[in-house]
Amino acid sequence: MKGLIQRVSQASVAVDDELIASIDTGLLLLLGVEKGDRKHEARELCRKILTYRVFPDDAGRMNRSLLDIGASLLVVPQFTLVADTSSGTRPGFSLAAEPDVANRLYESFVTDARARLGPDKVSEGRFGADMKVGLTNEGPVTFMLETRRQRG
Repeated sequence: MKGLIQRVSQASVAVDDELIASIDTGLLLLLGVEKGDRKHEARELCRKILTYRVFPDDAGRMNRSLLDIGASLLVVPQFTLVADTSSGTRPGFSLAAEPDVANRLYESFVTDARARLGPDKVSEGRFGADMKVGLTNEGPVTFMLETRRQRG
C-alpha cells in the first residue's frame, strides 16, 4: 500500500464540478492499494501517516504529527499511484488491486483514520470517480510512505 502525503494549508476534491470534500490545515493523502494488500497494511499505513512528523514545532523543525496538532486529513483514492512505470512510455496497472478489494481497503483505512483522529477531522474523495483535486502545498512538503506486505 502506498500513500503520498502533502502538508497543506487547504485542499479540496470536486466530482462533476461539485465540491464533495475540503480541509484547511492538514494532510492531503493520495492512497494506492496494491495486489496482495490486506487490512494489516491499511492499519499500519494509517498509523504511520497520522504519527508522521511533518509539521513544525516552535523551533520550526518538522517534529509534530497530524495527531499532535489536531489537523485534518483528506484521503483520495488513486490507483495510478501503484502503476508500473519500469518500462516503455505507458504505465501498466497490473500491480493495482482489483477495484472491489481496493475499495474495501480504502474504506477500512478511512474508518481507522476516523477512529483515531476523529470523524470530523477526516474527509474523503470518491472511489472510482473522476475527481478534481486542489491544494496549497505548504513548504512544499511531500512524502511517499509505503507498507511492506506481510508474508503469510
